[in-house]
Amino acid sequence: MRTEDVLATSETGVWTWDGTRGVIDLDAVAAGLLGLPADAVTLPESAVRARLATEDIIETERVLAVAESEGRVTEVRQRVIGDDGTVLRTIRSRLRPIRDGRPAVHGITNGMAGTMAEVPAAPGRPASMEWDSRRAREAFVLDAGQALSEAHTSQDVMRVAGTLAMPGFTPDGVAIFVQEGDEIQLADYHGAYLSGMEERYPMPVDRPYPAADVLRTGRAVYLATPEEYERDYPETFQWVKGSERSSWAYLPLVVAGRVIGVWLVAFSTPVGFTIEDRSLLSTIARLLAQALSRAFLQDTERELAADLQHTMRPGPAPRLPGMAIATRYVPTGGGLRVGGDWYDVIPLPSGRVALIIGDVQGHDVRAAAVMAQLRIVLRAYASEGHHPDAVLSRASRFLAGLTAEPDPAFGESRFATCLYAEVDPPTGTLEIARAGHLDPAMVLEDGTMVTRPTAGGLPLGVTGQEDYPTTRLVLQPGETLLLCTDGLIETGRHDLETGWARLRKAVEGARGLKLDDLADTLVETVQGGRAPRPGDAAPTAERDLDDIALLLLRRPSAARAGPPSGAPVRRVVLTIAQSEPARIAEARDQLAALLHDWTHKERLSDAVLMLSEVVTNVLTHTDGDALLVVELSGSTGDRLLRVEVSDPSDEPPHRRDPGELASSGRGLLLLDSLSDAWGYAPRGAGKTTWFELHETASGG
Repeated sequence: MRTEDVLATSETGVWTWDGTRGVIDLDAVAAGLLGLPADAVTLPESAVRARLATEDIIETERVLAVAESEGRVTEVRQRVIGDDGTVLRTIRSRLRPIRDGRPAVHGITNGMAGTMAEVPAAPGRPASMEWDSRRAREAFVLDAGQALSEAHTSQDVMRVAGTLAMPGFTPDGVAIFVQEGDEIQLADYHGAYLSGMEERYPMPVDRPYPAADVLRTGRAVYLATPEEYERDYPETFQWVKGSERSSWAYLPLVVAGRVIGVWLVAFSTPVGFTIEDRSLLSTIARLLAQALSRAFLQDTERELAADLQHTMRPGPAPRLPGMAIATRYVPTGGGLRVGGDWYDVIPLPSGRVALIIGDVQGHDVRAAAVMAQLRIVLRAYASEGHHPDAVLSRASRFLAGLTAEPDPAFGESRFATCLYAEVDPPTGTLEIARAGHLDPAMVLEDGTMVTRPTAGGLPLGVTGQEDYPTTRLVLQPGETLLLCTDGLIETGRHDLETGWARLRKAVEGARGLKLDDLADTLVETVQGGRAPRPGDAAPTAERDLDDIALLLLRRPSAARAGPPSGAPVRRVVLTIAQSEPARIAEARDQLAALLHDWTHKERLSDAVLMLSEVVTNVLTHTDGDALLVVELSGSTGDRLLRVEVSDPSDEPPHRRDPGELASSGRGLLLLDSLSDAWGYAPRGAGKTTWFELHETASGG
């Protein structure tokens, strides 16, 4: 025998709930147990909920929440209620969460599947003639209030209103009307389709129609029979004459004494609209009005936020010859979810391109307004052809004047962090000035991420007189420049160290990832889910989330000379001026980051020590700057590290024989003993000193 036949013989029904469509499938036995004709049928959730005791529905939802979280089979008992409000029988349902037709795990579900069978009434539960309809209605009001309180948008509220299952009677149609000017508009409708419904609205508010009367007077209209409807509203009765509905209730949705809409509840079975019925409907109407008022306000805030974001978002990024660019803006702060983070890409008169990223203090509309003014000022100064340091100095003076008086709502003057990078696309040269912002990072061709320390000054607006030193970097072929605001780093209660470590782990080994995919990966790492693209709606705000602005610039590998095959080369290019000996520490950090996965960790300190010696010799014994180039090539386990330090002096390095107590002169001796090879070579008017370490030889 088939399983279905065995279950039917034992009077056990089978049902499934499709959460995506909001419907429940019942076989013939299950339909009969619910007091319906004994035929397989598919019904809306509200139709099935109306056949069950409201108290049991609430208990079922609690049990289902546990079952969903644990992904296991559970069991509930429910009382089936007849059309007259009496208990017909008690059924036992065994059910399990499912996802796409399969048993669910880890609480991820989009439906339920189970069986049901009649069982004796549970001890302590009222018998059929003792069913307490008042308690059922109180439980229903609590259930409806909870569902409406959790609705965030007007569409959510209307969906909940259309699925409310009232004890004792089931609405056949639910609608919400609102007034727009002198007209009535149908905002939403759930129920059987009525021919010509779309053509009737909007209609004049002075037309003889129940919803119009409610909007004008603020009083509910109850029509218990078709005869009452035809007597009071003969003109519009023709619309519902063939709908097989028997009773209608039009209730005002009132908030703070103002009618914001009308709720229509239509029934296919006659309803007497007793005092209890009217009290129940009026209570639900008040809950619905409050929920709609709150949702309308939130919808307005979302529209305002979207308009502000659209207005302030930069236009399409200009094309950069030989380079690719990707941007993301994810507003996740408080208030209207409009914050002070921004980015911009500006073509310059010189043919170069300016990249700007920044963050105004605060997460409110005022911060967004300050950001908009500051972005316009920066664009204007940049377009005039000023150098990066001059652009930031002028912008700082502007912001200091703009926020000279403390913001009353904020309690102090606003300031902004900013990073300005001027890019020369043909060479990949970057001139960077930084005002209290995060350092840039580079994603190398093999997915290694390293931060690039740059000189910087105070945030914009802190003082009207501030100098901003510039740092020159070179974006090598295959590398990606990463500029971001602190929302990408510190979201999720991370600090700078752990935040950067999280991003490094996310992109580690992501060789060949497209630039847009890399941007998505970075945002997904912080927030989870698909990264919002420009124009997407803002995600729900969370307590530990912050706005994110992200800008990626890539110099494709095709720009690199030489064969494209083989493992990608990691490279660091850094200039250390005579006046910047402190940057030797930055060079050591850059080398350590480049060798983060070096097989023999004990030799890492050797490489760092030799780099320090060579660069220090340049700054000590020459009058020029040191140009440092570090390259790591080859496959993991068999790689070659080559460090080159160039200077403008043509005097070759001299080997010395320092005495036992000498404090210097041992640099070349260190190269001899620690490196696998070293040397020097003339280069133009200067020279280049180099050393190499082999990863395989490091183990010997």
